[in-house]
Amino acid sequence: YFFFTDFDSCPFLNTEDNMEHMKMENYSVVTEFFLVGLSQYPELQLFLFMLCLIMYVIILLGNSLLIIISILDSRLHTPMYFFLGNLSFLDICYTSSFIPTMLILFRSETKSISFIGCALQMVVSLGLGCTECVLLAVMAYDRYVAICNPLRYPIIMNRVLYVHMAAWSWIIGYLISLLQTVMTMILPFCGNNVIDHITCEILALLKLICSDITINVIIMTVASIVILMLPLLLIFISYVFILSSILRINSAEGRKKAFSTCSAHLTVVILFYGSALFMYMKPKSKDTNTSDEIVVLSYGVITPMLNPIIYSLRNKEVKEAVKKVLSRHLHLLKS
Repeated sequence: YFFFTDFDSCPFLNTEDNMEHMKMENYSVVTEFFLVGLSQYPELQLFLFMLCLIMYVIILLGNSLLIIISILDSRLHTPMYFFLGNLSFLDICYTSSFIPTMLILFRSETKSISFIGCALQMVVSLGLGCTECVLLAVMAYDRYVAICNPLRYPIIMNRVLYVHMAAWSWIIGYLISLLQTVMTMILPFCGNNVIDHITCEILALLKLICSDITINVIIMTVASIVILMLPLLLIFISYVFILSSILRINSAEGRKKAFSTCSAHLTVVILFYGSALFMYMKPKSKDTNTSDEIVVLSYGVITPMLNPIIYSLRNKEVKEAVKKVLSRHLHLLKS
């Protein structure tokens, strides 16, 4: 996705004159950054603070509830709910990597973050974002096996396989994130420390670098193909086979039941990839910082908030498990 982004605004992209200019000047070392995204709307700061705080609380409660339910209810000890638990934990970690800092910045005058803090935020949030891309593809494969090969599903999706699939999703995501973060943060910023964004987002940071970023662009291009386009292609292929199998089911009730098992996942995929593709693949002429920041709030806050709601509303087993857990707690409170 990164190779569709406009790097022309960076004046030090592989030009000999600018490299000579950099050698001739002494630059101060950057020890902190200033996140000034949306600061041009001071009247909205309190509103954004309250909105993001409320959504963050909903994210924590909703995703924590899904994790607890998937652990407590033995009927949910299946690969699908194991992956769903991973997704909920990922959403909690992802939003916690930047929302608390963002809330502080909304109410702060300085809007600063340390160099190390910025690097940590970037490696964690980027790693979790990459992990989610792979995890959504893994979940699509799980639904493919469940619907297209139901008799062999317990054999194919055995515990060893699905635990390894989830583990490798995290490992691949963080290896790619660590590589990109290190390759970005070791480059000189030459005193440029004002990030026109609400988070330490890698594309915003690259615009501050005053040396050749050709290698970074190549690495991100390869990474984006591996982490975004390939999982999306696998999801698409999986759902082509899933749809083909559903259409071959004779009874309307059977088709409805089969589709309901993957509709929640498909909704989450559309929300997540829709926001990501708009963010990183829109035409350059439409590239505005304000729209980027709104999209970041969309896939960074709104999508994790909607995930547990979508899976609760679209899944009968989750709804029954929620009712069971809530009724048990109400009974304990009454007694």
